Amino acid sequence: MSAPRLALDPARIRELFDLRRNPLGGGFEQDPYPAWHRLRESGPLHAGTAGRLIGFEGPESFFGLPEPERPHFSAFDFGTCDAIVRSREVFRMSPPDPGGDRSLHQLSMLTMDGERHRRYRELVQPSFNPARMPWWAENWIRPTVGALIDSFESNGRADLNVEFCAAIPLLTICGSFGISVEDALDVRAAVSGGGQGEGVARFMEILRPIVEARRSEPRDDLISVLARAELREEGETHVLSDADILSFSFLLLSAGSGTTWKQMGITLVAMLERPEWIEAARRDPAVLEAIVEESARWAPTDPVFGRYSWKDVTLHGIDIPAGSVVHPCYGAANRDPARWERPDEFDPRRRSRANLAFGRGAHVCLGKNLARMEIVTAIAALIERLPGLRLDPGAEPPRIIGLYERGPTAVPVVWG
Repeated sequence: MSAPRLALDPARIRELFDLRRNPLGGGFEQDPYPAWHRLRESGPLHAGTAGRLIGFEGPESFFGLPEPERPHFSAFDFGTCDAIVRSREVFRMSPPDPGGDRSLHQLSMLTMDGERHRRYRELVQPSFNPARMPWWAENWIRPTVGALIDSFESNGRADLNVEFCAAIPLLTICGSFGISVEDALDVRAAVSGGGQGEGVARFMEILRPIVEARRSEPRDDLISVLARAELREEGETHVLSDADILSFSFLLLSAGSGTTWKQMGITLVAMLERPEWIEAARRDPAVLEAIVEESARWAPTDPVFGRYSWKDVTLHGIDIPAGSVVHPCYGAANRDPARWERPDEFDPRRRSRANLAFGRGAHVCLGKNLARMEIVTAIAALIERLPGLRLDPGAEPPRIIGLYERGPTAVPVVWG
């Protein structure tokens, strides 16, 4: 497949992907891990949100937030967090008392539970299994990565965060839906708004014609998979409605363009600050898989998530009423010293153990294999094509910022 024509507006890319311009991502610039360690040491579960408990006073808007009318609790050790995300009966993705109007995000598979969630997930799971990764790599990842490096290779310097990392997952997932490069940033703007506001109309304008076209003439893409999918409910089999496909698409486009770029940036910063790992990956590209796994454990881009309690329950002596929001803090759990030695150190040589960067249980991240493939492919290409890749000594050093969304301020590099 030929490389995509890149027509991404640099100013708009920065507006949509620079965490310093995002009040939800950039409003917290401290390192949260020392405070989360102290909380875990004083008890695995605390009343309050993971942000407020460490002094964050900015807006809290993420899954299960803000919801000020509900009680909130946060867990900080691996065992408790793992038990919460594996629970099928007590802690669920949807509240027991949902409100009225709901956004596309709230109507998506992400908020389904139980048998309904299993049936819907099975429709798209095969497209994200390991055996399908070569399809993604050949059709979208490698062409996009190659075209992006072509666009700045001769410059000798770049901010990889916005010139490279941001575009790869966005163009990969949009390409798999048949969405043009020209429309990709409008899709990103729409999903960044959580499925509400004026961006939804633009999202519908882009997706509806594609859905209609794929129903009559399927192609080898995700919309065609959804258009052909058959769902069996209450003893009857039917195809997905347009509303089902749009909510599915919203979730996949939101997740696909909203997390991997930040984790890719975190991984690059970790390597650039420890150049021995760039050299290790140059000698043996297989090392990159261990580097990516350690990056996700050490600094997951979404370090806190949420679940709703469907029953009155007591955890660690704390009463949690039904309807509460419980926030497993993946970031703190992934640095639990009861599970990992020297947990604050970035060390890809450590023995691999399951962590919570991609969640666990029934709602484990659908796109985890794709995210890993994108990051490994992208960084391998950078190392191969940009000899002497290193942090730009004339630029401000990168910092990992944000609270409910964490990522680098920038990834300024030079080469040659």
